[in-house]
Amino acid sequence: MEHLFSPFRIRHLELKNRIVLPPLASFLIQEDGSVTDETVEHYRRRAAGGPAMVITEACAVSPEGVVSLHQARMDRDRHIGGWTRISAAVKSAGAIPAVQIHHAGRQTSPKIIKQKPLAPSPLPCPYIRGQVQPLAVEQIQKLVQQFVDAAVRARESGFELVEIHGGHGYLINQFLSRYSNIREDEYGRDVAGRCRFATEIVTGIRKALGSDFPISFKISAQEFVPEGLTVDESIQILKILESAGVDIVQVSAGNDSTPEWICQPMFMKKACLVESAAQIKRALRIPVMTVGRINDPFTANEIIATGKADLVCIGRGLMADPEMPIKAREGRFDEIRTCIACNTCMESIFKKGRLECLVNPALGREKEMQITPALKQRRVMVVGGGPAGMNAAWVAAKRGHDVHLFEKQPILGGQLVPGSKTDYKQEMHSLIRFQSKQMELNGVKSHLNQAVTRDTVSTVDPDVIILATGSRPAMPEVDGIEQEMVVSFASVLNGTAPQLGKTVIIGCGTTGCEVAYHLAQKGSAVAIVEMLPKIGGDLESITKRMLIRKLKEMNVRILTGWKLVRVMPDGVSLVNADNEQHFEKAEKVVVSIGIKPDDRLYQSIESLGYEIHRIGDCRQPRNAKAALYESAVIGRKI
Repeated sequence: MEHLFSPFRIRHLELKNRIVLPPLASFLIQEDGSVTDETVEHYRRRAAGGPAMVITEACAVSPEGVVSLHQARMDRDRHIGGWTRISAAVKSAGAIPAVQIHHAGRQTSPKIIKQKPLAPSPLPCPYIRGQVQPLAVEQIQKLVQQFVDAAVRARESGFELVEIHGGHGYLINQFLSRYSNIREDEYGRDVAGRCRFATEIVTGIRKALGSDFPISFKISAQEFVPEGLTVDESIQILKILESAGVDIVQVSAGNDSTPEWICQPMFMKKACLVESAAQIKRALRIPVMTVGRINDPFTANEIIATGKADLVCIGRGLMADPEMPIKAREGRFDEIRTCIACNTCMESIFKKGRLECLVNPALGREKEMQITPALKQRRVMVVGGGPAGMNAAWVAAKRGHDVHLFEKQPILGGQLVPGSKTDYKQEMHSLIRFQSKQMELNGVKSHLNQAVTRDTVSTVDPDVIILATGSRPAMPEVDGIEQEMVVSFASVLNGTAPQLGKTVIIGCGTTGCEVAYHLAQKGSAVAIVEMLPKIGGDLESITKRMLIRKLKEMNVRILTGWKLVRVMPDGVSLVNADNEQHFEKAEKVVVSIGIKPDDRLYQSIESLGYEIHRIGDCRQPRNAKAALYESAVIGRKI
């Protein structure tokens, strides 16, 4: 880790190591832009974990530049007080406080800003659609000044570096790229013209803040769309901005049409953008930060050691475990709670308007989810060694309880074990590793290969029982379902199913899609049958987009709007809403229509009079994030 924890310098700033927290929306900002105690604690915790620099979330430079009602703001002097609290908290925790300034341009909704979004050209955001307002030259000049004013407020708030957001399809990126800029005036046409808006912002900020104040620029070096930015064109742009006064570059990728390159899902390899950062570093005189699926210290250290970047930005990794830098520096690698790139954070933002994490239930709830000593030590029996049971066990033990965990299998992990069979989900094993280590550190007594019965409970005689017994696959009640050719999704993923040939998968929600991908990779001819008009269920949107694309590339047949009515020796009989019949040949049938709670033990022991808490799927089938959250709450409560 010597390379990762070597010092670095940006102008006068002395960075204690090479780790940077890049800007990630916290959704802990009030609708009027106010900072709360929770916001301050969120950033203090990240800074206290050991990164050299914390770049706080993107702050809008004007009211119509926000992407969310909860976006951070730096467009009024009244915001200075709140941000001063954050910069002071970051600095007191040992990190350099920095801030990013931003304007959404066309990549926002009229419902949020109450007007047409601003844009370089009359081209709407491909994702949001709707009319936009092309910017006149005088409006562009006003925006330049608003960026400068925001940078001045940032310095007055105590921040020691300002980053200009020039990527991810937002306003500055829209000017830089031919994909979104078709202007024919001095702010369009060639690279110099399309770069003019960014250049004027940089020169304006440099003049306002002086010659020694550090300025960073974030760029989507590749957009992966027709006419979009490429690394070669981005180098041309960055050389212009380097001359204008930029001190360091953060190299990212993607825009509104290619979000998988902004927040990379499990399918993407680790450090997937580092080669473009390395190419840019070789072309510039100023240092480069790289970002993108850098979720462990070994990958980060290798990047620095090989000279591909000067600093590494670890975003989701420090949301999952804010103490990753400290743990890595001390060699406590098994204690790192690794980001698994499930993109639950993105899903929760879009669906709930708040930032949540599957592996870290305390994210965004740092104050309410503190682990405090129990008032009275109790004997706790946890039944089930899956993610929920393991999490509840070590949290309760950390509070001082005497915790015994029982698992009928010879290993821990529960559904995470078969759930991580597909190649792109194998990093989920890191969650099992983390939970196992926490159980060991906090003195949880594990009893493996031990199925729990009513008699077991009576023998242990605990003060409290936490049931995390999980679920069982649901099976449809149709003719022929009992045939040997029919197997459950669980038997496929845990490896007990025989080698499959031509396979029909019944039910294509999250698990069905994953099974289809897994079998197609192994050479099976796969058809998937789904009653609903679309497949993928509640899969996170970016992951769903990539997974469906890969299924089609592997020639998986997708039959939507069809219902299973009968299993025959050589295939399945289907019917649709119009009562049309269809026969699909198959050698094997995999059922993935859902799960039902495994509450058999609960029904057996309910009458014994113990204090019982059910968590996870044995209470109600949901996802791993819900199970881990419930386990975190009950572990802190009992």
